[in-house]
Amino acid sequence: MRERIAYPTTWSDVLDVQYNNNRTIIRTSLTVEPTVVGGTRGTAYAYDDFTIASDTQTINQYKNIPILVDEADRVQQDYVSAMKIATFQGDKISEYLETATLASYDSWTDFGATDLANTGADDTTEITVSTSNIDDIIRAIKRKLRTNNGVDFMVKNGVFIVWRPADFEMLEAFCQANGFNTADMALKNGIPAEKAFHYMGVDHYMSNSHTANHLFAGIKKMGILGILRGTFGKAKFIEDPGLVSGLGIVSRLDYGYDWCGTTSYYKEFFIDLNVA
Repeated sequence: MRERIAYPTTWSDVLDVQYNNNRTIIRTSLTVEPTVVGGTRGTAYAYDDFTIASDTQTINQYKNIPILVDEADRVQQDYVSAMKIATFQGDKISEYLETATLASYDSWTDFGATDLANTGADDTTEITVSTSNIDDIIRAIKRKLRTNNGVDFMVKNGVFIVWRPADFEMLEAFCQANGFNTADMALKNGIPAEKAFHYMGVDHYMSNSHTANHLFAGIKKMGILGILRGTFGKAKFIEDPGLVSGLGIVSRLDYGYDWCGTTSYYKEFFIDLNVA
């Protein structure tokens, strides 16, 4: 059987993926920070309130991919096994998570033309990516993260951008035209799209699953994807499901995202790159 053409996925690299069997996870964050105040010797001081807020991640979204193999087909062919079908289901679930992750842009911070020019912030005006501005986009994204005090997280987790294939081609052209050792490497080998290509202090990924006109960038491991461990990656094999002669093969996904919910504590670290 011919090997299936699979979509590239990035979600497991750029998100903090947590496998557990909990339905809800409550996370808190400090929303009003006490300030450093002056004091006078011999004079009483006043307390600031320690204020926290919580958001709840609920793992309640459910997807599955049930496949029936007719009993006659099951015995007449030997080119695909039940385990191969289960592997196919796992690939499809991973590809679904890629699309769902990249479709979550409403939970991120906008980045548009005025962000690129540093004349405004949180803009939705689309940017046309080109070989002449792709390096400017990379620098401007880092500037926006630094402006919002993301430096410690940038150092700890790293910065990423998930490009489209056409953007990735422009990045490759820019790499080949600039620098010495890096340009030689890019000219000789191209740049790898399989996993992150580290350039200009950023890990660059490529995906075919973007929502039109939206790219994903920011700091790694800040967005949380919760996956129910008890159902993930476990195919069920059911004989004669629903009194239909054959083998039912069912894989399912239970999941939920946490983009910091009502607190929007890390929202500035998820960037919705608006592109033409």
